[in-house]
Amino acid sequence: MKTPSLYSLRERFNGENILICFNGPISRSLIEEIGNALRNYLQSAEVRAAAVMDVFSVYIEMSQNIRHYAISHGYGEAEATATVVIANDERGHYTVSAGNLVEVADGAALKARVETLATLDKVQLKAAYKERLRKPREPGATGAGLGLIEIARKASEPLEASLDELGSGRAFFSLRATI
Repeated sequence: MKTPSLYSLRERFNGENILICFNGPISRSLIEEIGNALRNYLQSAEVRAAAVMDVFSVYIEMSQNIRHYAISHGYGEAEATATVVIANDERGHYTVSAGNLVEVADGAALKARVETLATLDKVQLKAAYKERLRKPREPGATGAGLGLIEIARKASEPLEASLDELGSGRAFFSLRATI
């Protein structure tokens, strides 16, 4: 296996304003440590407190969703991995992107849900959130199903999702939120 050039990675990260990038097995403690590093970086960069909380909470929601999915599907360490990238842009916005291995059908359903949420404005997202709050939890659900709506509400642009099929019934699902 060829070792990547760290300088090349550094230059690419700098060129794309990537603040934090993680790729590998994800655990509860790792989610917490990356979250603390992210929050500390944003606070030291004197980012508005509300923006710090929004970026932090979107990162936590995405990362926890990936971990819960891997656990609920009995994925081993090699499959229970995540790719997380947090960057900023010239407009002062932050992007939180996260991806993981999923079953194709689950990924397709999630991508369709993201695409539907992307068509809603802030008022419609708030109404969808309230409606979801009133619905009973589905059997076997690990949460109330509010996380994705909450991410969309915090985002300053519509959410973006992609699904790359890998064969054997699996795909790589990616979600991007701009805050």
